[in-house]
Amino acid sequence: MSISIALSPSPSDTVGSTKTQVYDFWTNASCGENLYLAGTHKEGYLAHSAARYALEEKEISELAQFDQCQGKEVLEIGVGLGADHQRFAEAGARLHGIDLTDRAVEHTSRRFDLFGYQSKLATGDAENLSFSDDTFDVVYSWGVLHHSPDTAKAIREVWRVLKPGGEAKIMIYHKWSMVGLMLWGRYGLLTLQPWTSLKTIYGKYLESPGTKAYSVREARSLFAQFTSIKVGITLGHADLMSSPVGQRHQGMLLRVARRLWPRWFIRRYLPWAGLTMTIRATK
Repeated sequence: MSISIALSPSPSDTVGSTKTQVYDFWTNASCGENLYLAGTHKEGYLAHSAARYALEEKEISELAQFDQCQGKEVLEIGVGLGADHQRFAEAGARLHGIDLTDRAVEHTSRRFDLFGYQSKLATGDAENLSFSDDTFDVVYSWGVLHHSPDTAKAIREVWRVLKPGGEAKIMIYHKWSMVGLMLWGRYGLLTLQPWTSLKTIYGKYLESPGTKAYSVREARSLFAQFTSIKVGITLGHADLMSSPVGQRHQGMLLRVARRLWPRWFIRRYLPWAGLTMTIRATK
């Protein structure tokens, strides 16, 4: 059985702050819950995993390297609905997992109880991890740390809790992406405000308030204290508009755009313009 620790998830920022808004956004629905979760039973969670990995199996597996984590101390930051966390458990990792919201921790705890896996799960803040220095062999986080108001501080915390020689496996958003271009077209160009910066576009319109995206150079700067850094960019389903692009975005305009989107051209000529940026960094 999983061990779920009910710590207070209340963000330390004042009410109305960015972190409180992030907390409220993901408390309303964990990532993918409205799109892919078919119920809070085994079949529902299996359906969620199937939908998730149909979209991102290659990218997630190449970063996480689940099969290399047997017996390792692994921390996942941002467990969400628990699909990746379950893959680590199946591989035999010794698991800890945190999420900013009770909702995500409860989903992952329920999932682990249903499937008979173990993890020490708790609500927690990526910018202020409760773990001692040099604790983990692997810290993994997929699409989470760019939502934290102080992403740089969260990455410093990742470095702190890793053992010497331990590896951070992190996905954050890439600034120069097709998703960014689409959002700029919708909320900049079509609103007659073409001067709107990508920083503003991502922060106001992608997912939770304050969401960020980074250039490769900016990402390398974030991870500068690590001894080695490997960065990869991948065109994903959102860039190619081959799936629902997020729980915020729906409507007729999007449906029309999905029909007309030049996927072949993007795959051939813009392979560098993906939203997914994966980082493997060794302490």
